[in-house]
Amino acid sequence: MASPNILKAICLLGIALTLSTITPTMANSSPKDFVDAHNAIRAEVGIEPLKWNETMATYAQKYAESKIATCEMAHSGGPYGENLAVGYEGITAETAVKLWADEKKHYNHASNSCGNDPTHCVHYRQLVWKNTTSIGCAQVTCQNSWIFVICCYYPSADSIKQRPY
Repeated sequence: MASPNILKAICLLGIALTLSTITPTMANSSPKDFVDAHNAIRAEVGIEPLKWNETMATYAQKYAESKIATCEMAHSGGPYGENLAVGYEGITAETAVKLWADEKKHYNHASNSCGNDPTHCVHYRQLVWKNTTSIGCAQVTCQNSWIFVICCYYPSADSIKQRPY
């Protein structure tokens, strides 16, 4: 029969291994990566660059950490505009922003519309919302090995009736 100390050690090892699988991990994107990716898209339409906001980044990080168990694509309902992305290996700030920017193909600036469905370009509109001045983003690796990305925007794109730029 195993000694009580060995059983305790095995139990502690099990707990440590379990905790290591749910500890949030940041993917390799830096704040500069997120800001640069956003500002490249904004420059295409001639609007002011964004700045990093640490308060929003902290908010984004806490929310991202709450999604580690499920990686569910659900907005926080918080005080900022939000874009979300979920992907597997290799999703970075640049690829997440590219996913959102690819919605540009659905946006018609002349009619300020997104084709038949206004949701087809909401992420793009948030990227290029001229009144937005700052962002804060976060990335975590979920338990299923997917990567959850959130970017928060202030001020948010507040009207589908207004042109973003």
